[in-house]
Parts: sequence; C-alpha cells; structure tokens
Amino acid sequence: MKTAITEMFGIDVPILAFTHCRDVVVAVSKAGGFGVLGAVSHSDEQLEIDLDWIEDELGDRPYGVDLIVPAKYAGSDEGGLKLSDLIAMIPREHQEFVDDILQRYDVPELAPDSGRSGLVGGGNNDAAPFSASRADPQLEIALAHRPTLIVNALGPPPGHMIERVKEEGRLIGALAGAAQHAERHVNAGVDVIIAQGAEAGGHTGEIGTMVLIPEIVDAVGNIPVLGAGGIGRGRQMAAAMALGAQGVWCGSVWLTTEEAETHPAVKEKFLAATSKDTIRSRSRTGKHARQLKTAWTDEWERPDTPDPLGMPLQPILIDEAIRRIDRSAHQPGSGANKLANYFVGQIVGAMNETKSATRVVYDMIEEFIESVDRLNDQMNA
Repeated sequence: MKTAITEMFGIDVPILAFTHCRDVVVAVSKAGGFGVLGAVSHSDEQLEIDLDWIEDELGDRPYGVDLIVPAKYAGSDEGGLKLSDLIAMIPREHQEFVDDILQRYDVPELAPDSGRSGLVGGGNNDAAPFSASRADPQLEIALAHRPTLIVNALGPPPGHMIERVKEEGRLIGALAGAAQHAERHVNAGVDVIIAQGAEAGGHTGEIGTMVLIPEIVDAVGNIPVLGAGGIGRGRQMAAAMALGAQGVWCGSVWLTTEEAETHPAVKEKFLAATSKDTIRSRSRTGKHARQLKTAWTDEWERPDTPDPLGMPLQPILIDEAIRRIDRSAHQPGSGANKLANYFVGQIVGAMNETKSATRVVYDMIEEFIESVDRLNDQMNA
C-alpha cells in the first residue's frame, strides 16, 4: 500500500498506533505499521529505558513519541508554576470530595513506601504535569534517541518544540479536533495532522470523525492527514481514507491486546463494554477526555458535587486516588473495581476479544482490502 504517509515514514501500511506500552509500539512497527509511544506518564528514567529497548527491538524500523503540552493550563500565563505551587491552589472542598469517594467505596490506602506516580512525581524536579516544563525534558530525551516523529497530543506544539524537532531533522505532528486548529498547526510548521473525531478515547473535541476528516483535509492542502476517532477496523480505515486521509491513527484498539499493560480489571470491562459505555468527562485530566463510564465518572457528573478542576490541577488532585483504586481494583465487586476506569473511545464496543497487536494490524489490512474490493465491484457492476 502506498500513500503519502507510507512514503513519509518508509512503512508498509499507513496504520499509526498510539500507545503507552512499548511492546505494542514494537509489535505494530514490526507488522509494517508505525508505533508511537505516549510518554506523558513516563518518568524521565523510564522513558530512557523504554526508548532504548524499543530501538534495540526495532533496529532501523521507524517509530514515534507522543508528548502533551496544552496551549493553556493553570500557571501557563505565569510561565509555568511549580508542582508545589499548584498543590497549594487545590480547594479543600475538592480534596474532601475525593476523600469522601474513597471512603464510601472502601478503597484501601497506599503503603507508606508507594511513592508518587509517573504522572505527578515522574520528573527530576518540581515541574507540573501536563506543562511545557514537564514535557521539555522528555522532548530532549526523545531527541537523544532516533524517533522519526514527535507528536503533541493536545493543541499546537509550542514554537520552541517545533524548532528543536526540525533542528534535529525529525518530523512533527499534532492532533486537531477542528479545521481551524489544523490550519494553525500547519501555519506553525507541523508536518502531519491527526484529525481526531469525538468518538476517540482521551482528549477530544465535539465534531464526529465522518465530518471532521474531510473538513481538515480541505483546510490543510498538501499536508498529510491521519484519520482518528472510532477507527479500529479495516472498514473504518477504508472510510477514513475515502474521506481523504492518507492513513489512520488508532489508540483504543490496542488497549485489549495481549501486549497491552492495561489494568486487568479495566481490560475486562473494556472487553464487555458496548459503544454506549463511554463518556467525555473532565474527571481525570481537567479537560474533556473520553473514557469508560464507571462509578468514578458518575460521581463527578452528579449535580451536587464540585466541578472538576482545570488542567493540571485535576490530575494532581486525583493522582493518589487513582493509584489507590488501581491497586485494589482486581477484586471483583469491590468499591475500587466499581470506580476503576481508563481512557477509551467508542470503538470499545468492537474490542470484545483479546488479540495480539500484530493480529490487529493484519485483521485491519485484510478487512480494508475486502472493503475496497467490494466498493470496486459495486462501481463496476
């Protein structure tokens, strides 16, 4: 298969796999696609380890790294506040609400030596999560390795980020949920646009993929566009490319693969879920992000509870709570199990079988070819 994306990256099939799991990155790249490692929850040390391992496994095959630097976040107008400053900004009402959830659902406390998670405590300094000061060290670690592509997953990449990536001879991509966002990305110098519809897992806008892809394709001229949002099968890949995309960007579909590091309790929920079982909620990051509906999202949707805080205050607020929930969620029927959730798109309704990441790629390509052949037969009938 030959498209602008396969030519740009030297890959066999235009399937880009966003994942936080290094094993999925390697499996998809070895299958002819292009794995992209999401680095936001990695500590600096773990990112070094994972990138070294990926490159040892892949040899000369290409891969990418995804960072998160939102355009606006708490403290951004002041040049970025330290983590300790942001913690002091969290209202007592919100902390009491989170404590109340954990108490009512009987979620055990963490052991004293559990430390902090990679999201909030993963840096080498007091840098806030979801901020330029947190992402900049990750960018330098990535550029000290050899990823072909660096992606900013939330808004336009900052100017200095684009300059550093270009300076090192790499390509840069960005996600867009509206045509005007994509135009801004292109004007800033972005090489690849990911048109992500509202069906996607994680941070999304409100425009559906079917409408969004052609709007962005028309808006960005010759810049290659990847279709994203609700894409996890070959028929959806064919539809995205019929709309003008040069390939697809998939994230959720890898969460139930054999290689995925998804929490076992959450993976079971994904396998049983339907496409109706997700919600765009601010309850995990402070920005609207599609995730599995559970007691956790229900608690934050109640009209008598505090609204989620903005980014990065909300993830700082709930960091320990999420770790406590995940630590005990393996017990069926427990309060922690009822609360446990994760980011996932509406494609979850088709994710009802655990497969290898390689098989997911091959199944997508086989169904894509069948879909194109069927359309050709209809045209020639």
